[in-house]
Amino acid sequence: MVGRFKRQEPMVAEPHREDADGLPQSGAALPRAVREAHRAIARALQLRIADHGVSMGQWYFLRALWEEDGLTQRELSQRVGMMEPTTVTALNNLERCDLVQRVRNSHDRRKVNIYLTPKGKALRADILPCAEEIDETATQGISPGELALTVSVLRRVSANLGGLPSISGDDDLA
Repeated sequence: MVGRFKRQEPMVAEPHREDADGLPQSGAALPRAVREAHRAIARALQLRIADHGVSMGQWYFLRALWEEDGLTQRELSQRVGMMEPTTVTALNNLERCDLVQRVRNSHDRRKVNIYLTPKGKALRADILPCAEEIDETATQGISPGELALTVSVLRRVSANLGGLPSISGDDDLA
């Protein structure tokens, strides 16, 4: 199923050009390339997981819970890199779909732990192959060395900009 997605021409770095005021026009080549790659991967994944009734917003939370079930709302927010109000909204939707349940923490009544329901757990077997297929398609023609270098460079860019601490599952899609 690798051929399911339209093959696009590889991006070529833009030459350095200046506008009429002498300001560089191609200064945003890296951010633009990262944004375009992220959007293409996210769009492809969104199309595939929609077949299973899951939105991109739900995907991030499900993926984190598949890695470690029973996180608190705060831990889940941090893992996914979302603000807590956004997490609450997403969890409300996931709960309505019977994919997660909230359980008051028995040791600290102020905390609420989030657990996958049997339906949420079962969804993993349907959705993760979609993500793996998209990853395979996205990295066609890219050697393992090139891919490792790209990931390394992007992590350094994040570190240079004071990026978020490493999040479990950073190597996964979206």
